[in-house]
Amino acid sequence: MFEYLRNPRTVAVVGASPDTRKIGNAVLDNLIKSGFNGQVYPVNPSYNEIMGLKCYPSLDHLEKGLDLVVIALPAKTAVELLDQCVRNLSRFVIIIAGGFSEIGQEGRMLEEQIKVKIRGSQTRVIGPNTVGLLFPHSGLNTALTPSNRIYYPGKGNIGFVSQSGALGLLVMDSITEHGLGVSGFVNIGNRADVTEVDLLSMFAGDPYTKSIVLYLESIADGEQFFSKTKEISKKKPIIVLKTGGSAEAARAASLHTGAMATDDRVLDGILKQSGVIRAYDEVELMDYGKALAYQVPPHGDRMAVVTTAGGIGVVTTDLLTTSRDGIKLRMASFNESEKAELKAHVLPIASVNNPIDLTADGSTEAYESILNILTESDNVDGIIAYALPQTPKIDMGIVSALKEAAERKTLVAGVIGYRLATEVLTELEKAKIPAFPSVRRATDAMKALYRYGLYKRRLESVS
Repeated sequence: MFEYLRNPRTVAVVGASPDTRKIGNAVLDNLIKSGFNGQVYPVNPSYNEIMGLKCYPSLDHLEKGLDLVVIALPAKTAVELLDQCVRNLSRFVIIIAGGFSEIGQEGRMLEEQIKVKIRGSQTRVIGPNTVGLLFPHSGLNTALTPSNRIYYPGKGNIGFVSQSGALGLLVMDSITEHGLGVSGFVNIGNRADVTEVDLLSMFAGDPYTKSIVLYLESIADGEQFFSKTKEISKKKPIIVLKTGGSAEAARAASLHTGAMATDDRVLDGILKQSGVIRAYDEVELMDYGKALAYQVPPHGDRMAVVTTAGGIGVVTTDLLTTSRDGIKLRMASFNESEKAELKAHVLPIASVNNPIDLTADGSTEAYESILNILTESDNVDGIIAYALPQTPKIDMGIVSALKEAAERKTLVAGVIGYRLATEVLTELEKAKIPAFPSVRRATDAMKALYRYGLYKRRLESVS
């Protein structure tokens, strides 16, 4: 069923408009510009044509069995139009409008009407109070923000579910800085019908999705959520950013999407038992999603650090070996034979006592040699390597060196700086190497990889 949401053949936009101030205009424009290859049907009784497409007066004038209907009209009108959607045998309906449970009793009654109208039908509803969805692999973009206001990510491997529409769009805009893509994005809004549990199942079965990230203000059904995450995390990593831990945040969430509070301590226990990685802000959410989509977890906790800046190695060591959320890692120890090999490729003043400091003389060729030794070492489980383009002898060949090493052992890259660093980060993203513009983000990503690997090993030990 959800294949029709990820890859619909037919999409109708009810409330489509040539007026650039209208949401129906932005939705239709995004659909056209995103390269969607299916049939697009603008629906508005006031026009015969919009953006070069024939416009229809109502859904009753279209073929039955539409895969997706987007309703870009006010709340009460949208609810009334559900009757047409059900008559059409439409598979999925996106209700963009707000004005439902988040505003109080009157809105909750409208939300109940949605449930009543689709009960017993084949029609499923996304929303209400949603900004839409994005599936780059099928060229589908029904988001309500015009493309001249936001950069939408391209094809990627992270499935993204967000209860907040604005946060979801802002996160997607920000991750395009270095080219990070998504396999899909769905804003569930108030969840009158389709919930995060449904979408977890959808992304679990999606071949493009390597990791699943969720921003939630509440859990629709704790028991179902626990059962589904426990099942899926055995095969695909799940990362959750859950707000509402404090009384103030819970109140803000209820005003935003009508979310009910969830006991944060109970949730924390559920997440740990089901193998879900917890993020604490939107940056961690996508960083962990990227790391777990691009790399396999390390087999143990022994880390090697390679850098051309000694201070960066010291800070990395500090962060790796300090406990955060119950996870701390160890610095790998090299045997005498490995130390001799490492010394053969660095200056006498360089340090090979982990962190390995190649000094400012460090070159791309030296990195290649050092990484070859580390990936062959039985004393190393994971590597954090800093590709610092400010070092004179580091060039873009560092990307190939890191890529080859990442294919042999769990590797996370750090790239600190601005202009040249941005170029390197972009190239590393193209190579699907988890790379981050700060020491903390690199070390936290490695810890997330380790946590997921620890969960998988525990499963194997009891099976």
